[in-house]
Amino acid sequence: MTHNVKVCDIDDSLKAKLKEFRFRKPKDNAALVLKVDRAKQCICVDELFEDVSVDELRESLPSHQPRYVIYSYKMEHSDGRISYPMCFIYITPRDSQIELQIMYAGTKMALQREADLTRVYEVRELEELTEEWLREKLSK
Repeated sequence: MTHNVKVCDIDDSLKAKLKEFRFRKPKDNAALVLKVDRAKQCICVDELFEDVSVDELRESLPSHQPRYVIYSYKMEHSDGRISYPMCFIYITPRDSQIELQIMYAGTKMALQREADLTRVYEVRELEELTEEWLREKLSK
């Protein structure tokens, strides 16, 4: 069954949305949440959040379905500087449908390349996605 699961397309409108999000003028945390449209076999925007904390983001995500999250995080450093690192978070709950997991896994690298992000993290359970976890990852 899984051998005929197709890697999803990334259409031009999503490419434009990724570029727009990447070059937004950051003032706060923001998240672009992407999902697989099974019927069209493409990646589409699920939600766009402005001024969203890590906790609020976690609460808004489905607990039994994978998602891709591109997150721009306002990080205040100990020396007073503020930076806005952007990261790609691949959320794949253990109990999500195997077909969906394969579609997401098969498209992850292409989407990561399209988003042009090097900070890439994977979360298996939503409870792992905390501000402390993200700060630790971004500090490395």
